[in-house]
Amino acid sequence: MANNQGKRRRFGAVRQLKSGRWQARFRDPGTGQLRSADETYATKRDAEVALTHIEADITRGQWSDPDAGKVLFGPYAAAWLKDRTLADRTRERHESVVRLHILPTFGARPVSSITTAQIRAWRTGRLAIVGEPTVVKAYQIMRAILNTAVDDELIRRNPCRIKGADRYDVPERPILSVSEVYALADAMAPRYRLLVLLAAFTGLRFGELAALRTRDIDTANGALMVRRSQAEMQTGALFDKAPKSAAGVRPVAYPSELRVDVERHLVHFAGPGRDGHVFLGPQGGQLRRSNFRDDWIKARKKAKITADVHFHDLRHTGNNLAASGASLRELMTRMGHSTSRAALIYQHMVSGRDREIADRLGSMIRKARGDTDS
Repeated sequence: MANNQGKRRRFGAVRQLKSGRWQARFRDPGTGQLRSADETYATKRDAEVALTHIEADITRGQWSDPDAGKVLFGPYAAAWLKDRTLADRTRERHESVVRLHILPTFGARPVSSITTAQIRAWRTGRLAIVGEPTVVKAYQIMRAILNTAVDDELIRRNPCRIKGADRYDVPERPILSVSEVYALADAMAPRYRLLVLLAAFTGLRFGELAALRTRDIDTANGALMVRRSQAEMQTGALFDKAPKSAAGVRPVAYPSELRVDVERHLVHFAGPGRDGHVFLGPQGGQLRRSNFRDDWIKARKKAKITADVHFHDLRHTGNNLAASGASLRELMTRMGHSTSRAALIYQHMVSGRDREIADRLGSMIRKARGDTDS
């Protein structure tokens, strides 16, 4: 008969403590260090059963370090942000959202203690205080942080499981007529007139327009080359940066009806040299969105535009005007949206279909002006 006395377990071990209770011990699968189970047990048999369960969890890949979940959310979120590769302005926005909208509720809590019910209550509370777009952004960041916590095996499941909380319905924005665009442009200070016209008839964003240099304008072919976009930090610092995606770098044709406006602006208002900014502030410095806002509101009132039209609505207007007769791919390319075939962005389009889109916009301009010549 075999003697089983002194036979050792292949996984872990149990031992009796001075208190009389039993403890299960095993090797941490991640570090190889000897560690003890969270609890102690009344009998040796209970400790052995617990050890068997731990071994099964490790074998199935379901075991998680109970100490890992004790990591506080605040320091973990700070480390998460530090590890991200983000553009300066994006990092600033992320840090602001985390600081203002996430940490006050979850900063001092262990990551493993956060539940879906708590996430839901937090989201409801935020919606009562700030706008839905801000809450959606906060939820998206919270979910991303906790997704990483799942990857790091701090938690088994992400508690951000609220259906639809990661998006919101953007309200329909106003679309201006060509006549209204010109009324706004004429109501602006002369140095900003072309800014309004190009926003509407090229669909460029404010940041892309503010970053334009004289060398980016091809007056012979009636085209702009978008290479960068302006960013404004919360500190007030301004800098021109590369677009978010390769699709943002693109040539855009403008209607030939704007040629005189473009040439006049370059002579009277652009910065010196080919590298000078096309649009400058009233004191000759870089154009700032924050400073431009008052001029925009005054012009909107002067032009008797009663709708709450934002500057970005000019891009929305241009998108709708250009959509007539343009394919989805052509429109996405013109607007600087990413596509699965990003190489199309770098094709020379100003002599082709994009030129046709600009010419159609030009015919709309002539019609709005009452021009009779073709």
